[in-house]
Amino acid sequence: MVSKKQAFGEDEVRIFDDAIIYQRGDYWQFRLWLTGEKKYARKSLNTRNRATAIERGKDFYLELYANLRLGKTYFSITTKTGVERYLAHRQKDVDAGLIVKGRLVTIKAHLKHWLDFMGRDTKLAELERGACEDYYHFRVTNARGIAARQVTIVNEQSTINAMVDWLFKQREVRIDGFDFRKLPRIDRNDEAIRRSTFEAEEVAAIREAVAVYCERVRNRLDDDEWRQRCLAGHYFLIASATGLRTGEQLQLRWDDLSWTRYHSRRHGGDVDLVNIRVRAETSKVRTSRRFFCREGGLFRAWEAIALECLGDAASQEALVFSLDGRHAMSKRALHYHFAKLVELAGIERAGRNIVPYSFRHYFITQRIMGGLGHAQVAEMCGTSITQIERTYFHLNDRLRITHALAGYEVDGDGLVITQGG
Repeated sequence: MVSKKQAFGEDEVRIFDDAIIYQRGDYWQFRLWLTGEKKYARKSLNTRNRATAIERGKDFYLELYANLRLGKTYFSITTKTGVERYLAHRQKDVDAGLIVKGRLVTIKAHLKHWLDFMGRDTKLAELERGACEDYYHFRVTNARGIAARQVTIVNEQSTINAMVDWLFKQREVRIDGFDFRKLPRIDRNDEAIRRSTFEAEEVAAIREAVAVYCERVRNRLDDDEWRQRCLAGHYFLIASATGLRTGEQLQLRWDDLSWTRYHSRRHGGDVDLVNIRVRAETSKVRTSRRFFCREGGLFRAWEAIALECLGDAASQEALVFSLDGRHAMSKRALHYHFAKLVELAGIERAGRNIVPYSFRHYFITQRIMGGLGHAQVAEMCGTSITQIERTYFHLNDRLRITHALAGYEVDGDGLVITQGG
């Protein structure tokens, strides 16, 4: 940084040989030529006193010089550049295994909406805490007529402020977060969750539909189509039997599975159990877990078909739900086959948010109905006890009726005997 000015008047003072402070009207101003950016950095020192202006000018010069040494520009970067830098930072988290790739995809989607709202050429330095006060209105009055749900907007706002906080620490913005408009408390709506959950009869119908859907001769299927249908069908059957999240299931490898034969009097003989390991890097909560599934036969049935598909590529490191061992079935293909199977099973979807994730809702609900404690279900499914209690415990009318009919009586010794409904 070299001052272009060499001669100074009485109302001008040189600062560290590079910068100049000067009076404009009654107040002192700061000016410094930035060679790299080919612009003047200007700032009002907000004082009429010459001595105070000199001290403030020196302080600002040192702050500015330190930032330039760190590679920072004085003139603000745009919102688009800020988002790009933040996404590059989060990509490092993916590479280090701190977040899953799908989470980064979600972050990108959230920040794209923010850029649409804020504009891609807006300077970060111009942003104030109230700049996003109308973000909610923007998202619920989408130009395409698609209104975002409140829970989606809340998640987007959290992502946006996480980025702004990071940019603040990088000294790219002057605020550490936006003051979004306060929204009404979200009603989690148990009935909405119930509508997105399968009933036991519906899952039984889907099991029958899978068998019909995968009949090679009846449906005149070539080898590729038959394999695709078998892959999708077994994926959904196993989803209903394990409660795995989509990402966990798609990234499951054969070496994550081991089989155990257990003799059960209750089930009248031996039961083929499969021990499932969910690796930390594939788990949404980044914590590994193991649990047993009694539907080992489903895995065995798919294993026989998968080995035929894999051929020489078969290995313990191969992906379970893959036709080549390396590439998991796409989510697009899963949704396509899901729609076909639900239709074949005769399940009404109108007014219900039935999606592949509904198999997880079904699994958890059935385990609770089967008498498992919340802690047991939470451990098996890799979620919190609080989440289980808040989301699933009161979904079924049969549980509500059981609670309503519960009573007690006192025996001759004065002891309380509980009674079921």
